[in-house]
Amino acid sequence: MPFIPHTPEDERLMLAAIGAPAIDDLFAEIPASLRAGELQKVPTSISEMALLRLMAARAEQDRVGLSFLGAGAYEHHIPAAVWELASRGEFMTAYTPYQAEASQGILQLIYEFQTMMTRLMAMDIANASVYDGASAMAEAVLMAVRANKQNRSRQVAICGDVHPAYVNATRSIVSGQGIDLTTLPFDEATGRVTPESLQAAGEMTALVISYPSFFGGLADVHQLTDWAHQHKALVIAVVNPTAMAVLTPPGQWGAKGADIAVGEGQPLGIPLSSGGPYLGFMCCRKEIVRQMPGRIIGRTVDAQGKDGFVLTLQAREQHIRRGKATSNICTNQGLLVTAATIYLSLLGDEGLRSVAFKSAAGLAALVQKATQLKGVTERFVGPRFHETVLSLPMPASEALRIMAAQGVLGGLDLGAYWPQKSHCLLVNVTETKTQADLDAYVDALAKAIESQS
Repeated sequence: MPFIPHTPEDERLMLAAIGAPAIDDLFAEIPASLRAGELQKVPTSISEMALLRLMAARAEQDRVGLSFLGAGAYEHHIPAAVWELASRGEFMTAYTPYQAEASQGILQLIYEFQTMMTRLMAMDIANASVYDGASAMAEAVLMAVRANKQNRSRQVAICGDVHPAYVNATRSIVSGQGIDLTTLPFDEATGRVTPESLQAAGEMTALVISYPSFFGGLADVHQLTDWAHQHKALVIAVVNPTAMAVLTPPGQWGAKGADIAVGEGQPLGIPLSSGGPYLGFMCCRKEIVRQMPGRIIGRTVDAQGKDGFVLTLQAREQHIRRGKATSNICTNQGLLVTAATIYLSLLGDEGLRSVAFKSAAGLAALVQKATQLKGVTERFVGPRFHETVLSLPMPASEALRIMAAQGVLGGLDLGAYWPQKSHCLLVNVTETKTQADLDAYVDALAKAIESQS
């Protein structure tokens, strides 16, 4: 249907019907001090050709030659077919699938996504996604508090090596619901939380474990999981989906496996885009599926014996009525789920494993080269995936500034989160980086260090 703006006569009739003299009177309750008034900085109209040229010039300002910044969002290769297919009208404009008879295509796609995520995480159930990785962790905390019948303390312990932005988002979401969050200290030598750190946590309803950690390290998740279960706490796994292609998935942690697995789905075919929109995935054990927020798609058979797909286990009201909702932020990132499903389908098991192995190998090569520079060491010891922390002989913020001037985005300054780690740089490598890229990084870092001597 074409968009037809209201004519002045349409506006006059509507205002007359509601008894308002003018449109401005509809906003009379807004104080004058808060009104912007006439827009002074909006330029006059220009032609389409001029507009495209202007926007192309501005887009050029965002270009970075090489990016080694990770910290939760990663620059992986995305096959061209992913967004060619995801951008088709059937997917891009598909409506919320409440009407199963009119939504079989999108319902089947979401069902396939759920199936892939349960396989990747070795869990029983997956939902149709939530907003992003941080809100997925918050949802998991709320879910664990509802689901844990053995421990009603509403105390949740978070390993100190979990992404600090995830912790902040979770605290903002759950703090008003009577849930106490405790952050456990990580070991300064390894950057990981050890079972000994849990002794001081006291009684807890749930334990949140990051794998890999924010620093890229790999904790002993089996030991942590078993400890939590022995103390009647549920285990929430916050994981990188790419890493799960080569590491032990949450469903196989310890004797019983994690209870809930969440994380950021951005590595699965979602481009970096100024922080979003991204995709939060969530899986769980079937025993607690009734407490899972978000949509769940089931597979059934219709009256003619044909396969069919439907929303299951939850009523529609759960998504639109605050009082009946398991969650009020259970956004289904449908278009991004579509891209992730296509990405996983194209790569398959071996393709995803290849991405993970190449990323880990690339990081190992970069660390080997970078630590030959004077004053550069790897901050934490122990195994890691495709991210690690480098300790520099200068403030990381200054090194990043000098590297950026050479066209290299060198990583994340950890001093922004931990002031005592202002000389520490979190660096990431994915399968997109070549040997020449690694050499360019080391050269840029070397020039930054030399500038301080």
